[in-house]
Amino acid sequence: MAKPKVASDWMAGCAGCHMSLLDMDERIVKIAELVDIRATPITDLKHADKDGVDVGILEGGINNTANEEQARLMRSRCKILVALGDCAVFGGVPAMRNFFPLEESLRRAYVETESTDSEGIIPSDPELCVPTRVRALSEVVPVDIFVPGCPPDADTIFYVLSELAQGRIPDLKDDKLQWN
Repeated sequence: MAKPKVASDWMAGCAGCHMSLLDMDERIVKIAELVDIRATPITDLKHADKDGVDVGILEGGINNTANEEQARLMRSRCKILVALGDCAVFGGVPAMRNFFPLEESLRRAYVETESTDSEGIIPSDPELCVPTRVRALSEVVPVDIFVPGCPPDADTIFYVLSELAQGRIPDLKDDKLQWN
């Protein structure tokens, strides 16, 4: 039997969930023995295979049109979609931006920050993605498995990946649902 294919990507977040995945340390070798790791932010392959993968993992909230496209592409190319971390599960820290008008947030980020030069401007180009309200992954595409945490504990991620690699849906409750 072929090993299940797994792809991952990140959107609006800090990449902490992928760092927590790497915190599995030597157990990542065991995962690599069980699955065929395809596209990830830390490999040369950047998009899930066109012919599909068994498991797609997305971390980060959705805060622009590029993230929407990324979420739809991963959903269309995977059998099981995992929302990894609080940002993907419910919007997390990036969703704090939703409490302010978008223009005000962009002005603070690009014009008013202490590190911005005197010519700071809000980027606007037709080729740039359009910022949106920050949303959880499930607000844009159907999600099969939710793994909360900021970031989720490496033990929890290992458990989820091990179960999926063996064709089982992980039961995330009690001691299996940990976060830092």
